[in-house]
Amino acid sequence: MFSIFKRDPVKKLTKLYSAKLEQAMYAQRNGDIRAYSMLTVEAEKIGIEIDALKSSATT
Repeated sequence: MFSIFKRDPVKKLTKLYSAKLEQAMYAQRNGDIRAYSMLTVEAEKIGIEIDALKSSATT
């Protein structure tokens, strides 16, 4: 009945994923390759979570 008030976790994670990739891009532009790789790894972990949530929602 109140499912319309539940927030979509995929949408939240997608926004976080985009933010991490943007931070990684700026780190790469500034020449901080170590921070770029760390942020990219964090973004990939979030991407895996998004894929898991999408696959569990369709199943």
